[in-house]
Amino acid sequence: MSASSSPTSSRLPTLALAALGVVYGDIGTSPLYTLKECFNGHVPLTLDAFNVLGILSLVFWSLMLVVSLKYVAIVLRNDNRGEGGILALMALALRASHGNPRRMLVVILCGIFGASLFYGETIITPAISVLSALEGISVISHEFDPYIIPCAIALMVGLFAMQSHGTATVGKLFGPVMTLWFVVLAILGLYNIIKSPEVLAALNPWYAWHFFAAHPLISFVLLGSVVLCITGAEALYADMGHFGRPAIRYAWFGLVLPALVLNYFGQGALLLHNPEAIKNPFFLLAPDWAQLPLVVLATLATIIASQAVISGAYSVTSQAIQLGFSPRLDVRHTSEKEMGQIYIPQINWFLLASVILLLLMFRSSSNLAAAYGLSVTCTMVMTTLLSFVVLGNRLAGWRKSVVFAVLGLLLLIDMAFLSANTLKIHAGGWVPLLIGLVAFTLMMTWKRGRTLLYERLREGEMPLEGFVEAMESSGTQRVDGTAIFMTTSSDSVPHALLHNLKHNKVLHEQVIFMTLTTDDVPHIPRRERLAVRKLGSSFYQVIATFGFKDEPNVPQLIEQLQQLQPEINLDEMQISYFLSRETIVEGRYPAMAWWRRRLFSLMMRNATRVTSFFRIPPNRVVEMGMQVEL
Repeated sequence: MSASSSPTSSRLPTLALAALGVVYGDIGTSPLYTLKECFNGHVPLTLDAFNVLGILSLVFWSLMLVVSLKYVAIVLRNDNRGEGGILALMALALRASHGNPRRMLVVILCGIFGASLFYGETIITPAISVLSALEGISVISHEFDPYIIPCAIALMVGLFAMQSHGTATVGKLFGPVMTLWFVVLAILGLYNIIKSPEVLAALNPWYAWHFFAAHPLISFVLLGSVVLCITGAEALYADMGHFGRPAIRYAWFGLVLPALVLNYFGQGALLLHNPEAIKNPFFLLAPDWAQLPLVVLATLATIIASQAVISGAYSVTSQAIQLGFSPRLDVRHTSEKEMGQIYIPQINWFLLASVILLLLMFRSSSNLAAAYGLSVTCTMVMTTLLSFVVLGNRLAGWRKSVVFAVLGLLLLIDMAFLSANTLKIHAGGWVPLLIGLVAFTLMMTWKRGRTLLYERLREGEMPLEGFVEAMESSGTQRVDGTAIFMTTSSDSVPHALLHNLKHNKVLHEQVIFMTLTTDDVPHIPRRERLAVRKLGSSFYQVIATFGFKDEPNVPQLIEQLQQLQPEINLDEMQISYFLSRETIVEGRYPAMAWWRRRLFSLMMRNATRVTSFFRIPPNRVVEMGMQVEL
């Protein structure tokens, strides 16, 4: 059952505490570098009261409009049976666009491009967060500066190395640590605001407007730095299925938003009476005796923020596999109790190598800030566009008009942030964009290749209707046991069966055609998962439907099938699984460009074997090879 399904009041505080440790790690560590980058970035900006209040007003209203209004008030309503995230939103938009092929293509492109860009964010978030925390040691002494990069790399290696063991035990500490972090943010900010209460004038949006009017070009460019305060907002929606909408809203308005606003305004108050503090305004908020403990706490908070996006990358990949946009990968479950806790080795080591490369390339949080923001704002734009499709299908009348007007305003804000961040492409923004484009190319190539492969296989298939009757009356020799033929088609004869008949000229005592499909909902209840049809005295058809967040497990299906059809011999030692293994060769009239065909063929060869992905006992499998022209 999803956490979003009306949690009781007694569970709400517990869920909100857990959400603090997972959902808000990224956006919660943004005060480490946001204000510093607004003044120390690549745009010359005088550090005076007018500019400080203008920047603070931009930060505050970005939090209110983009996070509070767009994500918390509107986007969280787009739940796919309690689940969130851009792929869940894409599935909803596809359902709303059914019957309109052009719109469905646009929806797929938006959803997959947004999901692909998430990988770019995933490699930058750990690097910039941990670096900005460790750089706080420079406030205490510059003697440790040469050790910042090695320490950051060591922390990253340790963090990624522990992924295979799961995070259940350590994860219990995430909520309390992040609660302490936000409380400290609020106290430090309030302490400095009391010294310079005039900084609260920046709550007035007039200061943001007047700042734009006075410096239109500089203000536009500075949006590329201001956006750092809302990075991580997408996590509110992506993790909705784990904690539920009420808990995420409760945590945001109850602690996270007040703490962030107080800290940003506290940094602004510090800069008003001590402009030299701009070298690192976050750590200079604290008195000298508290700076070293603050560095330790900040490091813990950034590690938690890193863990959140790493887990998010696993989740996005798993959903992409189930939706048919990624080849099968080795998805390992690290918890017997929590279904969402998974580990994917290929993704893990790719992310680690990318993060280390970024640390060595950029070497400071300021340099990384130049690369940060482009992938985030692109994903935000895609989320807004898909929300138009989903809410347009759900709402009607004046409500639809009002929501569309608000979304239109929010889309303009998203586009302004995105446009400002395109100016950072040459300074490092190309890195997450390149990773996103590579991931997008891989996903779309796999989807296109699988579609073409399915069409080619369909061309040579024999209709199932009539085949069963012919086989039962043909007198073909029967052998003991049950044969399960895994097939993607539910209305035609599996190629593996035809090859078996051609070469071995025998049929098993009982024959099952098993098709595994994925629906556009996150979970399918167990009682609704199996559909069984008896085709003849010894032939059965089994169609198993999974949600895109479910884990396919054939042995579990066999147990369930035994309960539904006790007359079938499903003894483990009497079952043989027959699979087809396709090899891609170039056709006379190629349906794909040569590079995409080779890429698809490479992805097929390196995909996790069907036996491993579906938990099929490998010693009970017979594979029938065949060549397919593309």
